[in-house]
Amino acid sequence: MSESVKQRRAFKWRADGIREEADQLAVEEPLEIRLGGRRFTLTMRTPGRDEELAAGFLMAEGFVSTPGELGEIRRLRDSKGAPDPNAIDVILNVPAAGLRERLKRNFAVSSSCGICGKTSIEAIERRIAPLTSTVAITPAALLRLPAIMREAQAVFAATGGLHAAALFALNSADAPAIVVLREDVGRHNAVDKVVGYALARDLVPLARHALMVSGRLSFEIVQKAASAGVPILCAVSAPSSLAVELAEDLGMTLVGFLREPNFNIYTHPERIVAPS
Repeated sequence: MSESVKQRRAFKWRADGIREEADQLAVEEPLEIRLGGRRFTLTMRTPGRDEELAAGFLMAEGFVSTPGELGEIRRLRDSKGAPDPNAIDVILNVPAAGLRERLKRNFAVSSSCGICGKTSIEAIERRIAPLTSTVAITPAALLRLPAIMREAQAVFAATGGLHAAALFALNSADAPAIVVLREDVGRHNAVDKVVGYALARDLVPLARHALMVSGRLSFEIVQKAASAGVPILCAVSAPSSLAVELAEDLGMTLVGFLREPNFNIYTHPERIVAPS
């Protein structure tokens, strides 16, 4: 947790007066991702699990679809040969022609997103197969997910400044089991880290899993979850209109405002079932 947290002095105003104390802050630093030595993208993230972040991001963007397409992920080196903590290089096992096509397709999706919602959704649908999983979860089990996620948020407990994404295995409708939780200053980064974890362990597609995220549900979060085959996506806050439209078209169950004792189901409610 040390690379994710830094201490800084703060003047804390309280009802009994003001005092100077050490405070714990979530770390935010840039990460440069390269493809085959060429600069590809830069993202702000919380350090830690950078290899998972890169793998999950590349899957969400359609550059890899299987573990076999993901080659070596290595740290760049500085002039003295030391590993650069904020730069990694990814080698893909994808033919050059295929990589060029994926770059072109990714540009088209990125260009349309936010300009024309329908165009964005159609572009995503051409790349992501419909989610046909029949996995189910009971309302009582669904309502337990936020508490399970909070208990695993070690850095959030220390700083109060991070988002989280937690993956749950649904081996039965009433007994979800947490598989992995990742934290980051960006909720989309936390999702990428979870997807990267699953991809490295050959768990994708995640057809018998649910994903829980802190904060709201955006178009981007739905896209990332769908790319990994997640059929049930939940959040403690609200979804956006475009997130709901994309989830509906892809066959994903979208749950918002998941807070004991209530929640809203926005799409495909058939996966939320009564106890047997």
